[in-house]
Amino acid sequence: MHLLGITAAGRKQRDGACTPQHRRARALRAIVRSACAAVLATTLVALGGCSENGAVGKTVNPSGSQSQTSGPAYERPELALSPFDQAAAGGENGVSIDASNLAKGYVAVSATASTRLKFQISFEGSETQYYFDLPSDGTPISCPLVQGSGAYTFTVWENTTGQRYSELYSLADQPVTLADEFQPFIRPSVYCDYDASSKSTQLANDLSADAQNEGDVVRGIYDWIVENIAYDEDKAARLADATGYLPNPDSCIADGSGICFDYASLAAAMLRSQGIPCKIITGYVSPDNIYHAWNMVYIDGTWVDAHIDIKQNTWTRIDTTFAAGSGSSYVGDGIAYTDLYTY
Repeated sequence: MHLLGITAAGRKQRDGACTPQHRRARALRAIVRSACAAVLATTLVALGGCSENGAVGKTVNPSGSQSQTSGPAYERPELALSPFDQAAAGGENGVSIDASNLAKGYVAVSATASTRLKFQISFEGSETQYYFDLPSDGTPISCPLVQGSGAYTFTVWENTTGQRYSELYSLADQPVTLADEFQPFIRPSVYCDYDASSKSTQLANDLSADAQNEGDVVRGIYDWIVENIAYDEDKAARLADATGYLPNPDSCIADGSGICFDYASLAAAMLRSQGIPCKIITGYVSPDNIYHAWNMVYIDGTWVDAHIDIKQNTWTRIDTTFAAGSGSSYVGDGIAYTDLYTY
């Protein structure tokens, strides 16, 4: 029998709540908020020209000034999803693992049990282990294969006592060759759940309806989140020591507020639904060593404003929580980011 011990500290790192270790004084919080607001009100930097066969578009920032984006003409691709295929799944002890879509960058799993379950993804040659809370009622989840092509092992663990778990089923040494590096980041997952009927997808469709290029899509979605989602400090305080939190993009829209993980999940859902590769990153922000969540996006054009510079064909960080100017004591001052987990 294989046993697994998961410490409280380990679980805390895998969750996405903004967990302050050193909260700043309210006066400093107000100063940082004002600074963020001032940055957002700064006139955006315009880009001249565009790539061959491309398009130039304009979007309006909160202050009413305009910026230009450039890149090839945008055409919304078919929505990429991550369904669970029961017919293709295999397993035992109430566990079903669907490994039929590994090339698309995800694995799906379901299980039934009377106790708490964990789903583990291990990558050959890496010390980083990914753990996900797995519903024990048979509800399937999909999890991204973020460590690239290579050999993966998938394991379902059942809680026995305290923080100890016993292995229920393992599918070892599964070879994965991704269709491309973006596959895990263009479709929904357990931390970024949506489909064609989701409010987040429909809103993103509306915001990108007149987009001339991918920069327009990113800018429109980014601005909407920054302008319409407020940071929920009460929620952050409630979840400061919690584990197992799952963000819900549609709930974030309905509530009009959220914590950093909600911001990052919503941004990822909206951007991915439009075919824009978007990572959810959790890690630490200096100088306060705050546990935080943000995004990385990849576009084929460029998007530049006063404090965001998205270069062509490269991953670029965007932090909608910090840009919204909210909850600064929970997100640090954005001086330095240290990536821990990618989803």
